[in-house]
Amino acid sequence: MSALSWGRGAVGVGRALFLGPFNLPPLSPGTLDGFWGPRRSSSASPCEQDRRKDWGHVELLEVLEARVRQLQAESVSEVSVKRVEVAQLSKGECQPPRKVQVQPCGRWAEKLNKEQRTMQKRKQRLQVKLQAHAQQLVNKLQPRPLRVEPRLMSGQLSSFLQHKAQESPWEEQLAQVLQEAPQKLLHKKQAPLDKEGEAQLSGQQQKLLAFLECCLVSGHLPLAHHVLVSHHSRPRMQKLLTLPMYNTVMLGWARKGSFKELVYVFFMVKDAGLTPDLLSYAAALQCMGRLDQDTNTIKRCLEQMARDGLQLQQLFTEVSLSKEERDVVLKAVAKAEPTVSPPPQPPPQVNTSTLLKGVYTKDGPVSYPKLHLPLQTLKDLFQQQLHVELTTSVYVQSVEKAPSLTKEMLQARKTLKALRAQWEAALRRVLQETKASLAHQAHEGRPSLFPFLCLLSERELVRMLLQALYALPAQGESLVVVAKDLGLRAFNRHMVQQKRLNNQVQALERRYSQYLHLLACDTQVATPCLPRQYWESLGPPEAPPQQPWPLPVLMQLGKQLAEVLVQAVHMPLSLAVPQGSCRPIPVLYHVYSFRSYRQIGILKPHPAFTQLLVAAAEPTLTFETVDVPMLCPPLPWTSPHTGAFLLSPTKLMRAVEGTTQHQRLLERCPPTNLHGALDTLTQLGNCAWRVNGRVLDLVLELFRDKGCSRLGVPPPPSEAPRPREGHLPPGASPAHKAELRRELAGCLKVAREMHSLRVDALYRLSLAQHLRHRIFWLPHNMDFRGRTYPCPPHFNHLGSDLARALLEFAEGRPLGPHGLTWLKIHLVNLTGLRKRDSLQARLAFADKMMDHILDSADQPMTGRKWWMESEEPWQTLACCMEVAQAVRAPDPAAYISHLPVHQIEKRLRELDNFPQEFVWDASHYLVRQVFSSLQEMFSSTRAIQRWLTESARLISQAGWAVEWVTPLGIPVIQPYHHDSKFLVGGLPPPCPLQPGLDLDSTHSPSPAGQRWAPEKPNTLKQKNGFPPNFIHSLDSTHMMLTALHCYRKGLTFVSVHDCFWTHAADVPVMNQVCREQFVRLHSQPILQDLSQFLVKRFCSSPSLSQRVLTTKLLETLLSVPKTGAFDLEQVKHSTYFFS
Repeated sequence: MSALSWGRGAVGVGRALFLGPFNLPPLSPGTLDGFWGPRRSSSASPCEQDRRKDWGHVELLEVLEARVRQLQAESVSEVSVKRVEVAQLSKGECQPPRKVQVQPCGRWAEKLNKEQRTMQKRKQRLQVKLQAHAQQLVNKLQPRPLRVEPRLMSGQLSSFLQHKAQESPWEEQLAQVLQEAPQKLLHKKQAPLDKEGEAQLSGQQQKLLAFLECCLVSGHLPLAHHVLVSHHSRPRMQKLLTLPMYNTVMLGWARKGSFKELVYVFFMVKDAGLTPDLLSYAAALQCMGRLDQDTNTIKRCLEQMARDGLQLQQLFTEVSLSKEERDVVLKAVAKAEPTVSPPPQPPPQVNTSTLLKGVYTKDGPVSYPKLHLPLQTLKDLFQQQLHVELTTSVYVQSVEKAPSLTKEMLQARKTLKALRAQWEAALRRVLQETKASLAHQAHEGRPSLFPFLCLLSERELVRMLLQALYALPAQGESLVVVAKDLGLRAFNRHMVQQKRLNNQVQALERRYSQYLHLLACDTQVATPCLPRQYWESLGPPEAPPQQPWPLPVLMQLGKQLAEVLVQAVHMPLSLAVPQGSCRPIPVLYHVYSFRSYRQIGILKPHPAFTQLLVAAAEPTLTFETVDVPMLCPPLPWTSPHTGAFLLSPTKLMRAVEGTTQHQRLLERCPPTNLHGALDTLTQLGNCAWRVNGRVLDLVLELFRDKGCSRLGVPPPPSEAPRPREGHLPPGASPAHKAELRRELAGCLKVAREMHSLRVDALYRLSLAQHLRHRIFWLPHNMDFRGRTYPCPPHFNHLGSDLARALLEFAEGRPLGPHGLTWLKIHLVNLTGLRKRDSLQARLAFADKMMDHILDSADQPMTGRKWWMESEEPWQTLACCMEVAQAVRAPDPAAYISHLPVHQIEKRLRELDNFPQEFVWDASHYLVRQVFSSLQEMFSSTRAIQRWLTESARLISQAGWAVEWVTPLGIPVIQPYHHDSKFLVGGLPPPCPLQPGLDLDSTHSPSPAGQRWAPEKPNTLKQKNGFPPNFIHSLDSTHMMLTALHCYRKGLTFVSVHDCFWTHAADVPVMNQVCREQFVRLHSQPILQDLSQFLVKRFCSSPSLSQRVLTTKLLETLLSVPKTGAFDLEQVKHSTYFFS
C-alpha cells in the first residue's frame, strides 16, 4: 500500500470511529476538510509544512527514477545488458521474453542509489510519524462522551450530590435540593458592563437559549444537557446561563419522564444562585405526573413551592404549556391535593380606551358584515389553503409570451435537468459534511448550528436551496438579504412541519370550522362579536406559540446555508467557454459592491448559469406560500405572533433590517392595548377580493407585445437601449472615450432598471392570471408607526395604478340612490382634471364627458383613448367600464357594483395658492384635508414641529431611541441607528453585514475579522424623523378608528394609508364615520399625553453623568406648545373634508 492510499485509509478509520456511536450522517472522502471549515487554501502549520516537504521529496525522487530508466534505455553505451535467455520455441508458439533488467552505472548512478537509500529511511520514519499523527487525529475526532452529571461550584452541594446519590433515591434528593438556599458564589468582582457589553451579553444569551430550545425540538436533548453542563462547569461560561436556559432543559427531561437528569438540572440552578420559578416547578410536577410518583414527594414539592411565594393556581394561568402538559401537571397535583381543579377560563379582557369605547360596547345596534359565501364553500377553501401551506411553495405559470420550442431550448432544459441532479447529490454530501463538523463542535460543549440543520430533512433543505439559487437575480444579491431569506425560509418550513407533527393541524381544522360560522352567509352565532373575540371564545390554543429565532441565529443559519450552496453547486467550464474543458467551476461566487457609498458583500451567479436559465425559458414561477394571497379568510390576529396565515408564522409588526426593539415592546405591552390594532388588521384581511379580468386581458396584451411605459407596462429586454455599434476608432481622444463609457454605463443602468420593472410586473401579472376566477384574501400587518400593509408583496392593492386596477371587491353591492353619483365623482378624481372644482362641478364634468367614458369602456385600445390621458389611466379605465355597465343597466340603483371607490386625499401640494409652510414632511392628516378652514387651529404647526424635533434630539443624544404610544395604545420606537460593518468570517472574501447582526459564536470573544457594536441612535435621523412619524402614527390611529366603526356598521372598508376604499353605495356612511372619528381623536390631549409619556420614560431615573442633559430634556418636554382655538365640530359639516 502506498503512503498516499494509507493516508486515505487512516482518514476512513477515523471517520468510522468518530461516527460509530453517535448515528451521525455518513461522510464521503474529503469529509475531514469540513471539520475545520470550508475547503479553501489556508496557511499550514510548520509541522504540516515539513511533512508536505518530505512527501514532495518522495514524489520528486520517483520522477527522477523514471527519468533515469528512460535515459538508460536510450543510451546503450552507459548500460550493460545481461544475457537474454531465449527458449527454443515450437512451431506456432511464442513465449514473451523475460523482463530486461537495467543496471545504472557511472558516478551519477551511485549518487542516485545513495540518495535513494537515504530517502527510503526518511520515508520509513515519516510513515511512523504519520501513523502517530493519524492516531492523534482519530482520538481528536472521536467526540467526547456527553456529560450528564454536573461539576458544582458549591462545595456543600457538590458533597451532597456525591454522597447522597448513593444513599437516597432521586425523589429524596429533589426534595432536599429544593429546600437548599441558592448558593451565592464568590466570583472575582467585575466592573459593571457598559451598554455595549450588556447588549453583547444579551445577544450571546439569546443564541444559547435558541440552541437549547432547538435541541429539544430536533430530538437532541442529551446534547442540550451536555452543553448546559459544560457551560455551568466553567465560571467564565456560567455567567451566560439564565434561569430560562435551565428551565428549557428541565422541561425537556420532564417530557421524557427522566427524573435523574431533571434533579441534576435543579442542582445546577441552586448552584448558580438562582431560585426556581413557576416553570421550574411545572417541569418537576410534570415529570412526577408522567412517572406516577408517590404522594409524599409531590406534597413536599408543593410545600416548597408555597414557601418560595408561588401559588398553585399560577401554574395553570401564567405558565405557557400545551394542553397535554397541563393535564399531566394537573394529574400530579391532584394526587396530593384531590380538591384542586384548574381555574376557569378568565373572562375576556376588554380595552378601556375612551376612543374604543364605541367599538367594544355591547350597547347599541351592531351589524357586523358577513362574507357572501356559504359555510361549505369556505370549508373547501380552507382545505385548499391548508394544502398550499403544507407544501410551503406555490407554482405559477408565467404569463411571459411562450417562445417556440427550439433545439437550443430543449438542449438547455436537458442540461439544466442533468445539472440539477448533480447539484442535489452534491448538496446532500456537503450538508452531511457540515452537520458532522457542527456536531463535533457541539460535542465539545460549544453551541453550534447542528440542531438547526437537523430540523428539516436533507431533501427539504436541498429543495429550498435550489429554489433560492434559481431566484437569484443576474446582478447578484446582498449576502445579508440572501442569508436572512434562507434563515426565514428554514424557520417557516420548520414551523409548518412542527404543527403537522404535533397534531396542531387537526386542532386548527376543528377550530377554524367553528370560526367560519361567524363569517359564512348561511350561519348565525348566538352573540355577534368581532372575529378576534369569537376566536378567543373557542378556548385557549392547543399549544403555546413558538417564539421566532433571534435575528443573529437566523442570519448565522442563512449564512451557513448560503455557503453550502456556494461549495456544492458547480458546472462544467464548457458552459462558460465553448472550447473549454469539463473542469467544474463554481456557479456562485462572492464579490464586493458599493451601494450608497458603502461596501457590501454580494452573492452573484455566474453569467453562464444566468444565460442557461434564459435559454431554457422554464414556464413556471415558484413563490413562497407567504408571498401569495390566501385562498380562505386569514386567521384573526390575537397576539404579536399569532394571526394571518394558517400555518406559516407572520410578525404583527414588520421592522427595519437588523432591529428587534419593536418585537420586545410588543411582547411587554399589555394585551388589551393591542386590541384596536389586532381587530383592525383582522378586519382589513377579511375583505375578499377578485381579479378584474377585463383589465387584466388588456394589460396582458400590452405586456406580451412591447409594453407601454406611459401606461406602466414595462417593455421586454429587447426594447432596452443599446450603445452605438462599431469599434473605437484609433487615436480617439480621451473625451471621446469617456463619452462612450458614459453612454455604455447609461445603457446598462437603463437595462437593469427595465429588467427589475419587468420582473416585478411579471410576478404581479402571473399571480393575477393564476388567481383569475378565484376569490382570495390579503392578510395584513403593520409597520413601526402603525401603518398597515398587505403581507403578500407582489399582488395587492397597495401598488401602482396598474396593480390597483387589477383588483375589485369579490362581494358586490347595489349602487342604491347615490352610488352612481359617487362612481362618477370617483372617476373624475382619478383623471386629475378637476382638482379645484366642487363635487357638483365634478359630477357635471362626468356627465359632459359621458361619450368619452363610454367610448373608453367599449373600445379601450382602438377608440379615442380618453382614459389614457388620465393621471391614473388603468383605474380610470376600470371605472369607465363600471360606469358604462351601470348607466346601461335597466335600473342603475339595482346594479351590483364590485369596484372600490377611493376618497383620495392628497391634493394639498398640487394647489399653487396653498401656504406650503403648513405641509411639512408627511404633514398632518387634518392639514392635508381641511386646509382652508383649519389653518387657525394649526397656526402653531411650526412650533409643534420644533418642539418635537428638539425633544427627539435631546433623547437621542442621551443614548435612547425615541419612543411613544399612539392614542390606541400601540408602542412605537424609531429604528434609526448608526450603521456599522460586520465581517462574516469564513466567506471568501469577508462580507460586511448590516448593524445589529452579531454572527459571532457564543463561546469565545470575537475572533479577528468579526466584531459587534450596539445600536447607537442616529441623532440626525431621530430628530428629523420624529415629527413626520408621530403624525403618521396619528393618521394610522384615525384610519383604525374609521375601520372599526365602519365594520360595526356593516361596511366593507379597505385603506391605503390615508386613502379609504369602500363600495360606492356606502360612501356617505364612511364619510360620516371618518369625520366623527377624526373629531374624537383630535379632541384628545394628544401633545399633553405625549409629554407625560416621554417624561416618565426618559426622565424618571437619570444617571449622574446624564443629569444635566436630562434636566434640559425635562424642561423641553414640559414646554408643550399651545394649539389653536378652532372648533373641531366644524369638521363634521365641512364640504371639502373629502376631495
